[in-house]
Amino acid sequence: MRLLTALLLSTCLLTASPWAQAEVPEGRPFGETKDGVPVELYTLKNDHGMTVRLMTRGATIVSIEVPDKDGQSADVTLGFDDVAGYEGDGNQYFGTTTGRVANRIARGKFKLDGRTYALAINNEPNHLHGGVDRSLDKVVWSAEGFESDEGTGVKFHYVSPHGEEGYPGTLDMTVTMLLKADENAIVIDYVATTDQATPVNLTNHSYFNLAGEGAETVLNHELQLFADNYTPTDDTLIPTGQIASVEGTELDFRKPHQIGERIKSLDDTAAIGYDHNFVVNGDWGQLRPVARLKDPQSGRVLETESTEPGVQFYSGNFLKGQAGKGGKVYPHRSAICLETQHYPDSVNHPEFPTTILKPGETYRHTCVYRFTVE
Repeated sequence: MRLLTALLLSTCLLTASPWAQAEVPEGRPFGETKDGVPVELYTLKNDHGMTVRLMTRGATIVSIEVPDKDGQSADVTLGFDDVAGYEGDGNQYFGTTTGRVANRIARGKFKLDGRTYALAINNEPNHLHGGVDRSLDKVVWSAEGFESDEGTGVKFHYVSPHGEEGYPGTLDMTVTMLLKADENAIVIDYVATTDQATPVNLTNHSYFNLAGEGAETVLNHELQLFADNYTPTDDTLIPTGQIASVEGTELDFRKPHQIGERIKSLDDTAAIGYDHNFVVNGDWGQLRPVARLKDPQSGRVLETESTEPGVQFYSGNFLKGQAGKGGKVYPHRSAICLETQHYPDSVNHPEFPTTILKPGETYRHTCVYRFTVE
């Protein structure tokens, strides 16, 4: 009898203990690519009501579910229910790891160590987000779930061979996504090494609507950017090389503004809305505040932190009403991206923080997406 009681007591203590370790996430089948490559889906959960789903194709954030001020949960990121959706015309880098070089490279060309490299022109007349067929958002990464004292996560790994999408060097990349146990935050850590000098600029391309994916608009959200300056561009959205103050412009989000408050004045510009790189205040390389997004109705707040020098704020100008998860429609400007990264076309601007990674060096980038309510 004493033995039975002791066993029951120890079982109850193990179940109830706040220090009991979470289960290691396991990948589950999510379908196959059109080339027949299996794709897995990992699910992360914490005790604060946050659930994150991650896919091995493109090391992609498929969904982020978080509670609102009344405790009601909603998925706040755009995506699809299956691999076919991500391979279709409706996918605009939803939730993907983007690169080798995120953002634009002017006319798809750069010079490095005396040689000129030519890349795909997939955003006329420029190169965008790493290329066409084998950019990082389209390849299937290997993955392994893990648990630690900080939370649970997935470690993605991919080796991009020399010459893939025209880039020099074999690039070995690890992207770790951790769901924190003690708060509703996902921490993304990027690490890369190379055997040959090559440009690297990695980011996550999640689209956020804090009212829930499929909500009609994001223009009623309030945005604050911790950036006093931005990089002006030409008519093809390539930086001129200038660093300019946001003061007196539609780009001044140093204090919170509704996204839709001044966006119409940008309709007839090359950006067709907000599609600008902001120079984040503070020393890059250090984790610091980047942005704060709030949906007044639900009370959800997204705080973004990063070690990168810039953030591309994109207001979903090319969303076209495509059907996403559960058949929900994603209208024009119904979500935004906050892409922490180096400045666009940095490889052709020696005055910008360099994106060139050399043998013996390690590329590192940390981004935090933290969700709260108020």
